[in-house]
Amino acid sequence: MKGLYCQQNTVGEEITFVFQERENLPPTSEYYLKIGVKACALSSVDTKFLSAIKLENESLPVSLPVGREIAGVVLEVGSKVSFFQEEDEVVGILPLDSKESGLYETIVAHEQYFVHKPEKILWHEAAGTIRDGLRAYTALHYLSHISPEKAVLVMDGASPLGTIAIQLAHSRGAKVISTAYSVEDKQYLEKLRPTVGIKQPLVTRVIDVSSGKGDIAGSCLEETGGLGVDIVLDAGVKLFQKGDGPDLPLLPHKHDIITLLAIGGHWVTTMENLQIDPPDSHLLFLKGATISFLNDEVWNLSSGQQGKYLHILKDVMDKLSSGIFRPQLDEPVPLYEAIVSMEMVQKKEVRRRQVIQL
Repeated sequence: MKGLYCQQNTVGEEITFVFQERENLPPTSEYYLKIGVKACALSSVDTKFLSAIKLENESLPVSLPVGREIAGVVLEVGSKVSFFQEEDEVVGILPLDSKESGLYETIVAHEQYFVHKPEKILWHEAAGTIRDGLRAYTALHYLSHISPEKAVLVMDGASPLGTIAIQLAHSRGAKVISTAYSVEDKQYLEKLRPTVGIKQPLVTRVIDVSSGKGDIAGSCLEETGGLGVDIVLDAGVKLFQKGDGPDLPLLPHKHDIITLLAIGGHWVTTMENLQIDPPDSHLLFLKGATISFLNDEVWNLSSGQQGKYLHILKDVMDKLSSGIFRPQLDEPVPLYEAIVSMEMVQKKEVRRRQVIQL
């Protein structure tokens, strides 16, 4: 039985991905499930984050399991499992400290990381949506408290996260603005329509920044009558003025984001190294605005939020089942192509979510 692992033999060496054999499956203890994996979505491995929370070994070589978002069938349940029974279809995200690769045909995992998968959802759809759905809910509900009529800016709306965030914001009655990083992205966003109800565009305005000349702040202020945007979910920002740092032509400067925020607005950032200068901090103070950091791993780092976490996962599956969520997925990939797919994911060479079909 083969699982996929990432390896790093020396400091600074590029991560490689290899299949490893597992001889014996751990026994199914009290609160654990034995699951036959049907699909596993791929996300990049953040060794820096794992090292920061002391889950990556200090010594080299490093070997970490790959593939945490899985969907499958319950084959066996532990003696104290209360929410599942054999032959249930489940979906979930393996914990950060899991030793199991989600690409094993069979794994053993605690029941607290899973929810039921609706029957009419395909395996690869469930596995490919669960993390982006969790991130969108974390950003828009728990960090910024979305409500009807609010103006929401979703950066890079054609990305897997951006697509789900747009659909979630629209379902909550918000007015959605988005940025497009290419002509294809712009066309995709302009064609987004709800599956039920009035077939109006999900995105009120698409700002094309593919040329590097799109005025994001000006466009958002124009669209909101000068009031600004209530919620911003970024996909990265420039920390420096031109010539002072890396050239990132498609990303807005951090000052532009603060400028377009409304009074009492919320900026949810995906950047772990965001730096705010005193003048920008003062402008945030004047607006009574807030900055939150999107780290969807916090749900599994604290057991005190387990009920909310499972509620989010269930709601994500319900919205996928009802057609509100339509994820950005590539065609399912067979297991023998998993290494190539994971290398592209790690290098950010793919735009759609990659899912391995077992």
